[in-house]
Formats: sequence, C-alpha cells, structure tokens
Amino acid sequence: MAHRLGGRRKNVKKGFQFTLMVAGESLFHIYKVNLLKKTKNKENNLSEVLPKKLCDNPESAHVEEGIRIKPVTVELEEDGARIALTIVDTPGFGDNIDNEFCFQEIMGYLERQYDDILAEESRIKRNPRFRDNRVHALLYFITPTGHSLREIDIELMKRLSPRVNVIPVIGKADTFTPAELGDFKKRIMEDIDYYNIPIYNFPFDVEEDDEETVEENSELRALLPFAIVGSEEEIVVNGRTVRGRQYPWGVVEVDNPQHSDFARLRSALLSSHLQDLKEITHDFLYENYRTEKLSRSVDDTDEDLTTSEGIATQSVRLKEEQLKREEEKLREIELKVQREISEKRQELLAKEEALRSLEARLAQAQESQNS
Repeated sequence: MAHRLGGRRKNVKKGFQFTLMVAGESLFHIYKVNLLKKTKNKENNLSEVLPKKLCDNPESAHVEEGIRIKPVTVELEEDGARIALTIVDTPGFGDNIDNEFCFQEIMGYLERQYDDILAEESRIKRNPRFRDNRVHALLYFITPTGHSLREIDIELMKRLSPRVNVIPVIGKADTFTPAELGDFKKRIMEDIDYYNIPIYNFPFDVEEDDEETVEENSELRALLPFAIVGSEEEIVVNGRTVRGRQYPWGVVEVDNPQHSDFARLRSALLSSHLQDLKEITHDFLYENYRTEKLSRSVDDTDEDLTTSEGIATQSVRLKEEQLKREEEKLREIELKVQREISEKRQELLAKEEALRSLEARLAQAQESQNS
C-alpha cells in the first residue's frame, strides 16, 4: 500500500487530478486550505480557494443553516507537474445541535462519486469526457481543546474511513506550547487506536519497500495528527519574507517545520503521496464499496431480470466474473514466470560456482608450474 517514489512520473506531462475534502471547525480550516495554493493575484495577496465569511447578521445568528457541500477546482503546479486540485468544502459541519444530517450529507456525497464510477464502468460505450470526482483524502480538523477527541470527531472519522483516506489535523496549533502540543497529539493517537479508527497512517512494508520509503513514511506517521498554523499574512523576519503570525513574544512561521507541520503535509498531499492516495482510493476503498453494492444487488432474488435495471445488474455481475477469471489467469502466469526466474537464478549460481572452482584450479596449477 505504501507509495512508490517513481510511480507519479507517468502522468507528469498530462497532469494529475486530485480531490481533497476538508471538514471540521469551519472558522479556521479555510485558512489552511487557501495556503495550499501558492500563486498570487494582481493585488499581490494569496489568492483564495475558499472565501471567508466576513460577517454575521445578528437577526439570523440563531438560525442553523446546516451543512453545504461546495467543490472548488484550482490549477496548481507542483514539482513541474500540473495538478487540477478540487477542494470539497463542508461549511456548516458541526455547527448544529444535531449533526446527524451532516454525517449523512458527507457520506452521501462520497458514495455518489463511487456510484458515478460504477455506472460508467457498466456502460457499453464509455464517455471519453467522464470526470472522476472521487475524493482521495479527507483533512479532518480537530478542535484544539488540549484534551482528547470529542464524540463528534470519533463518530465522523469512524463512519467516513471506509469511504475515504482520513488524515487528522490539529488547527491553531500555535495556541499550545511544544510540550502541550506533544501531549495533545499523543492523546489523539491513543483515542484513534482505542476506537479502532482506520486513518491514513502513511502505510509501508519493511520487507517490500525500499529504505527511503520506509524512513519517509515513518517520519510522516510520527507527525500524526499534523499540527497546522494558518496565516495568509506576510511578515519580514531577518530579511526574509515569510507567511506567519506576529506575536509580542515572536513570530510563528507557517512553512517552518519547527513551528508547523504544514509544509510536510502539503508536500505529502500534492507530491510524494498523491499517487498512493489515489491508488488506495481506487484499489481498496472503491473496490470494497463496489463489492458491497453489487452483493446487495445479487442478494435481491426478487428482482425482475427482465427490467432494464435487472439486465444491467446481471451484466455487471457477468463482467465481474469474467474479470475474476482473467485475474486468476494472470496470477497463474505470474507464478509460472516467478518459477522460471528462480530456476534460471539457480542455474546461474551453479555456473558461477563452477567458474570459481575452475579459476581456483587454474591458479593452483599455474602456481605449481611456477614452482
């Protein structure tokens, strides 16, 4: 499951499409998302991906607006590759007394994107302009209480983790001292382990992955949850212009790894782990959803197969069985090739041993002749 460092080079020329959802405290996650886009507008300010709410109307402040799903797409360039980044914002999440509707809306949005892919796969003739809108990662912003996960945090991450790669993030990390932040991170990870929440923890395999991948993923895993400081202001520090916050006691820099995990998180999302997040979304999360969906259809024995919907379901099932047979054939071919490679390797080792033995005898004969 771990990412491959060279895997993303394939699509560098044609660019990438990546979808990121953000949820949590709507008052501060907007700043962090806007920082993902480094380009500036004509007024020399950081261009906004998500607009900020400027004011509230006192007369309607008591009204619960509910959650709204708002996808916004921007064009980025990262390490020479073009990225069409879609940010799916969820303003209103957690703002209501009863947030059950919020859970249903977010889950419904995630599953609708999977349904679109499933329907496209079932078409006899594919749409060449079809756009894959599946969400590849969810940044969940945890309120910086300093205590532990709230019930709403646990519930949301547990519900959504089977459908999307959940990455926990602490907003407003500059409200903690380094010791307090370390303790808060530890408590959050203990809660995640206790409640068996399957977050995206930068997986790696010590036996299969190279040392560089294992080391990089271990470092990123140790940072979880990422502690983020957000600011769109530019401050001059020792002759350098940096993004940060000015306090009476000093400056907190957004991109300074000693102050914030933002730079590491941004690099992982838009560079090193972009392809891995997309592959896990397709190969595991979507495939699990697809299996569940088709299994429910197959178990519905009362369905009339003469209807167009029934015929489509039967067609999908037949395609699935055909793919399964093809996968089995490919596995057989792979095992055969592996056996042949192993046999050739043994033959090569035997020949090398015979060659070394011959060289030793020749050297001994030459030594005896010289004597």
